[in-house]
Amino acid sequence: MRLRRVKMRNFRCFQQETEFELSDFTALVGSNDVGKSAVLDALAMFFGEYKPDVDDASIDGDRSDMMIACEFDSLPDEIGIDAGFKTSAPKEWMVNSRGCLEVHKVFNGSLKSPKQTRVFLVANHPSVRLIDDLLYLKNSELKKRASDLGVNLDNVDQRINSALRHAIWDSVDDLELREQEIDISREDAKRVWDELHKQLPLFALFRSDRMSTDQDEEAQGPLKSAVEEALQTQREQLDQVTAVVRDRVLSIARATVDKLREMDPDLAQELNPRFTQVNWSRIFGISLTDDSQVPINKRGSGVRRLILLNFFRAQAERRLETGCASGIIYGIEEPETSQHPANQELLFHTFRELAEQPGCQVIITTHTPVLVRNLPLDSLKYIERTSDGSRRIIGGNDETYRRIAGALGVIPDHNVRLFIGVEGVNDVEFLRNIATVLRNAGEDVLDLAALEKKGEIMFIPVGGSNLASWTHRLSHLNRPEYHIFDRDEQPPAAPHYQSSVNSINSRENATAVLTGKREMENYLHPDVILRTLGVTVTVTDFCDVPELVAEQVHSTSESQTPWAQLDEDTRRKKVSNAKRRLNSIACLAMTPQLLSETDTANDVRGWLNDIRRLHEAGSQHRAASSAG
Repeated sequence: MRLRRVKMRNFRCFQQETEFELSDFTALVGSNDVGKSAVLDALAMFFGEYKPDVDDASIDGDRSDMMIACEFDSLPDEIGIDAGFKTSAPKEWMVNSRGCLEVHKVFNGSLKSPKQTRVFLVANHPSVRLIDDLLYLKNSELKKRASDLGVNLDNVDQRINSALRHAIWDSVDDLELREQEIDISREDAKRVWDELHKQLPLFALFRSDRMSTDQDEEAQGPLKSAVEEALQTQREQLDQVTAVVRDRVLSIARATVDKLREMDPDLAQELNPRFTQVNWSRIFGISLTDDSQVPINKRGSGVRRLILLNFFRAQAERRLETGCASGIIYGIEEPETSQHPANQELLFHTFRELAEQPGCQVIITTHTPVLVRNLPLDSLKYIERTSDGSRRIIGGNDETYRRIAGALGVIPDHNVRLFIGVEGVNDVEFLRNIATVLRNAGEDVLDLAALEKKGEIMFIPVGGSNLASWTHRLSHLNRPEYHIFDRDEQPPAAPHYQSSVNSINSRENATAVLTGKREMENYLHPDVILRTLGVTVTVTDFCDVPELVAEQVHSTSESQTPWAQLDEDTRRKKVSNAKRRLNSIACLAMTPQLLSETDTANDVRGWLNDIRRLHEAGSQHRAASSAG
């Protein structure tokens, strides 16, 4: 299952009911003490990783009605609650009007020791009289209800409650569905919920204020598990050693007692040899040291935190492997804390890759504007304090960027010579890497990666709904802009972003161009795709290269499920992963000769020449401004 929506009420600063959507990678952005950590703690409380205390309930709210609700999609197709009969949440009318499982947990925060008081679903459920309560009826009651309603049960296994319910529901023309609360503590509603609950994602929270030593639980957990696994492979030999030691020691102990009996029979009578079984796992202590034998707890705070963060990931994935959850949600507070700027970007890139893996979601909190700029709009949720002191979470629209820019100052523009607008981070990777390939081959191309680190160029994700907010933000900064948009549509159809290109080109100091092919991946040579990714695809100007590669990679995997039968979310993530690998691994394997073969119109070199020219113009403008 995948977490798609969260609601909170009367939890800390979120007194009013607050609702927001989540994507696979979500960044909660806002100033200090605005409620970012409260969101992660609320999720930890929902998933049972955190117990509420008296300070969690909103001071001015109804402390007895502290509510956390989570909504999930990608539900299991089948669950088994009766032998030989499979059902599902939708078949039991336990999903809401969006087809999602919506679970509400209510806590009484007014108690000295706050506790959970209610758990219920909000579902689009039958409301017809004598039909609306079937989930709460026992087997005998379901049979009687079917009889009272005249439902034919000749072909129904009457031992199975879900089969009886479906027969009754199928007999009604209009179930008059409406959203209502489903008590999941009663009869088969509880049985269905118990099976669904087992498949909820695992939630793992990494806090920003935690200690960072190799003796922390997250650090020791994976290491201790590794010790246990190693010991298990030697269990027979260890048992033999234990037996030899036990027999030898007990033999000497008995001989000692026998000798003592000759001198003091009464004292000898009180003594009995007893052998204590050794706990092998406690014998071994594990810590991490560097080449100089310096332990992690003596290293710098950034190194300690980076290592511990990956211990945390290893422990979380181990919990997932040993349980039956359907996925994992990483909640990570301020991952950039104590990290060098280069490491900060690397961490964000790693987390985005992690979120592209099937069954994974990542939620981070941050108030570092330089990291926010490379995130797509659907990943950003901005938390702000309103005039009455309450909190509001916005996301998914142009206002999100404007609010973040106003509050945090997204663009550090003091050193920027050129803004480069692209549709997403994969396009940034393509441009960086193809520039590196050409530059290493001796062509006159800028080192985009180095210039980006120096702050002289800035890549901006302006594709889709981000376009209006970013171009509005850039227009008054008086720096050259160069935008590259995917053509997407094959001629004679008009390019998808033609109107955006026209709008940008109408502004002073701004240039926009379109790719000559569908998108940047279409400029990659099939030979490098085969060599680096191990699959053969025919690349044409307007084929969907990432999808073709993802399908071929899947077909060579161990999965028994055909590509066409994969659920939409799994296919999407596999395509995203293929897109990332194409623009990183495959692109770096290109050569100038191969690019000339795939780019006969010289589009890519044209972009890079434009970027070099505009960067030089920006440098001259900055020099003139400084002199003035």
